[in-house]
Amino acid sequence: MDNEIKILVEKIRAAKTIALFAHKNPDGDALCSVLALSRLIYLNFGINPVCVYDGNIPDCLDNVPDRHYIKYFEKIDSAVPFDLAIVLDYGTKRNIGGTLTILDAAHDTVEIDHHKHESDNVAKLCLNNDSAAATGEIIFDIMHNQKWKYDKAVLDLLAVSILTDTGFFRYSRHGHVLRIMADLVDLGVNIDKLATGLNNKPCSTVQTEAAIVSNAEFVCDGQVAVAVVSKQDYKNLDGRGDIILNLLGQIAGVEYIVLLKEQKDNQIGISLRGKTKPVNHIAAAFGGGGHLFAAGAVVTDDNLENVRSKVIELIKGQL
Repeated sequence: MDNEIKILVEKIRAAKTIALFAHKNPDGDALCSVLALSRLIYLNFGINPVCVYDGNIPDCLDNVPDRHYIKYFEKIDSAVPFDLAIVLDYGTKRNIGGTLTILDAAHDTVEIDHHKHESDNVAKLCLNNDSAAATGEIIFDIMHNQKWKYDKAVLDLLAVSILTDTGFFRYSRHGHVLRIMADLVDLGVNIDKLATGLNNKPCSTVQTEAAIVSNAEFVCDGQVAVAVVSKQDYKNLDGRGDIILNLLGQIAGVEYIVLLKEQKDNQIGISLRGKTKPVNHIAAAFGGGGHLFAAGAVVTDDNLENVRSKVIELIKGQL
């Protein structure tokens, strides 16, 4: 990726205006990768990128550095195209949301992602590595490769990016990301302090998560846990429901975890986890994607039972 990094540097240096964004409803990796790269660009090139998002940002991320700097995309004046638009951690084109208009209008485009891509790249320059545990890992490697200046905020943002997307290393599949975290700790990152800062949910969110877990059903001889989030409960749900997925995944005998969310009229979100068996191909069957053991999709359908049946049928095919 050395050549691509050199081209990235040239594009940043040539740009006067830069926009950074990630997938809709950004999680820890998406948000913190955007904010970390923005700060690195400012520290090393003297350019202040515009950071934007679509959807909702979980309350648990309120305490990350520079959180106030990212703005809802509709509040940005997009009448004049940006010189450079960089999309990070986007997964698939349909996951980008409203910020796609900024990408389409930009004079030049870059993508930085750790999700597996077949032929749906959206930018002219691609710095993608699907073996990376988080997009924050790729940003760290770029920073290290170029010997960029950084500060404590950058280090903390990269740490949160990695910690959240690896589930505090439960999902890490190689040692490189662990060595990065060791470097971050040696440079002053306090993991315990960052973890405490992530414990920032409203009472209603925790109560909603607990209720959804308690009402989950278990099918296929208990190998599949299925939880449903109603439209009303979705308003109280913090992010994508990772806590629900993690709690159900702790149950002995459960191999697959399915979370179905009535996000809005005629739209159902699907989140999938597999303990030892892949689920990304199941998400792909619904037009989504993700990691091998953690994936998801959004479908246009107002019949929750219809979506549920299709998901379970696909899972049955590999039990």
